[in-house]
Amino acid sequence: MIDKLSWIAVYPEIFLLVMACVIALVDLGVKTPQRTLTYVLTLLTLAVVAVMEAVYAVGGETFYGFGKMVVVDPMGGWLKCFASVALMVTLVYGRPYAADRDMLRGGEFFTLSLFALLGMFVMISGHNFLVIYMGLELLTLSSYALVALRRDNGTATEAAMKYFVLGALASGFLLYGLSMLYGATGSLDINEVFNAIASRQVRHQVLVFGLVFIVAGLAFKLGAVPFHMWLPDVYQGAPTAVTLLIGGAPQLAAFAICIRLLVEGMLPLAIDWQQMLALMAIGSLLVGNLAAIAQSNLKRMLAFSTISQMGFLLLGLLSGVVNGNQLNTAMAYSAAMFYALTYVLTTLGAFGIIMLLARAGHESEEITDLAGLNQRSPLYAGVMAICMFSLAGLPPLVGFYAKLAVLQALISSALTSYLVLAVFAVLMSLVGAFYYLRVVKVMYFDAPQANNNQPISAPADARVVLSINGALILILGIAPGGLMALCAQSISTIVKSLGS
Repeated sequence: MIDKLSWIAVYPEIFLLVMACVIALVDLGVKTPQRTLTYVLTLLTLAVVAVMEAVYAVGGETFYGFGKMVVVDPMGGWLKCFASVALMVTLVYGRPYAADRDMLRGGEFFTLSLFALLGMFVMISGHNFLVIYMGLELLTLSSYALVALRRDNGTATEAAMKYFVLGALASGFLLYGLSMLYGATGSLDINEVFNAIASRQVRHQVLVFGLVFIVAGLAFKLGAVPFHMWLPDVYQGAPTAVTLLIGGAPQLAAFAICIRLLVEGMLPLAIDWQQMLALMAIGSLLVGNLAAIAQSNLKRMLAFSTISQMGFLLLGLLSGVVNGNQLNTAMAYSAAMFYALTYVLTTLGAFGIIMLLARAGHESEEITDLAGLNQRSPLYAGVMAICMFSLAGLPPLVGFYAKLAVLQALISSALTSYLVLAVFAVLMSLVGAFYYLRVVKVMYFDAPQANNNQPISAPADARVVLSINGALILILGIAPGGLMALCAQSISTIVKSLGS
C-alpha cells in the first residue's frame, strides 16, 4: 500500500500532468490565431507549479516516496521552481515568434512544453535509475516533436532528424551504463548503489565500464565535447522559440541528474569520473571558444558558446571531492548549481532578443542583423549587451561571479592539476570575450542595414519580462549572496546525507 507521503512527494507532477491534459482538451475549442486562452492557462499552470516547488524547497526537508524511487529535497525543489519560471519566460518570448510562423495552428507548442517540463521534474526528483531514465525520455521525445513542429520547414525537419538519431544513441549509452551498474550492484536505487560501491565488494572494472557509458550519456545532454555534434545544428535549425526551450530549463535537469548519478550514486568512483569530466571540460572550453569565433550565425555562435559554458560547469562538478575526502564538496557543487542557474538566466535574455527582433519572413539570426540595434531600440541593445558581457564573465554582471565561484572551488583544492585547469579556463574565457564583444560592437558601432531598419514592436508582456531579465543579470552580479546562499543550503543537504 502506498503511503500518504508518497503522494505528497509528487503533488506538483500530478498537477502538471492533469493540467497538461486539460489544456490539450480545452485547446480543441480555441480558434484565435494567438491561442490566448491556451497561453494563459499554461502560464497559470507554470506559476502554480513554481509556487508549489518553492514551498517544498523552503521547507528544507528531505523525504522519499514510492519506495525511495522519488526524492524531495531543497535542491530538487529549487531546480524545479526555476525550471518552471524559465519555461514561463520562454513561452512569453516565444508566443509572438511562433504565431508569425504558423506554429500555433494547434496547442502542441504549449502542451508539449508542459510534458517536457514534466520530464524535467521526473529527472530532478528521480532517485532510481529507471525513474531518471523515464523522465529523460519524456523530455527528449517532447523535444524531438517541438524541433519538428514547423512541418513545412526543411531546416527544422533536418535538425529534428539529427537530434533524434544522436539523442537515441546517447540515450542508449546512458541506458547501457545504468544496466551495467545494475548488474554489478544488484539494485536500481541510488542509495543502495552508493553503499554497494562503497563496500568495495563489487568488481571495479565492471563499475568503470558502466561509468564510461553513463558519463557519455550525461555529456550528450549537457552538450560537452566530444558529444557536442548535435548542438550547433539543432540550435541553428530549430525554430528559435524551441531552441530556447531546449537550451534553457533542460540544462537544470541535466545538472540535477549529474548530481544524482555521479555524486549521490557513484561518489566512491569520483577518482574515475573526475578524470573523464576534466578531459571533457578541457575539450569543451577549447572547441567551444575557438569554433564560436568563426561563426556568423548568432544562434550557431551561441551554441558553441553553450559548449564552452558547459566546460565551466564540468569544472565545478569535478572539483567537489579531493583524494576521496569531502573537503570541497559543498562549495564546488553549490558553485556549479549557481553557474547552471545564472547561465539559464542569461540564455533566456539572449535568445529572447533574437526572437523579439524576428518578424514574419525574417529570422534575424545573423550577427549582422543586429547592426545599429542601439539606434533602433536602446532597451534591446542594452539587454543584449548585458547578456553578452555576462556570458563573457565581465564584472559586475552575474556571469563574472559564477565563473569566479567555480575557479575558487578549483583553486581551493590545492591540487597542481586543478590550478592548471583554472589557468586554462581563464585563458579560454579571454578568447571567448572576443566573439561576445563583437556582437556588442555590431550593435553600437555598425550602421543599420537598409532592409533591417524597421521599428521594433513587441507585446507588452515580453518587453516587461525582458527588462526584468536584464535587470536580474545585473542585480545578481552586484549582490549574488542571496542566490549563492540558496545554492549552498540546497547542496549542503545532499552533502550531509552522503556523510551519514
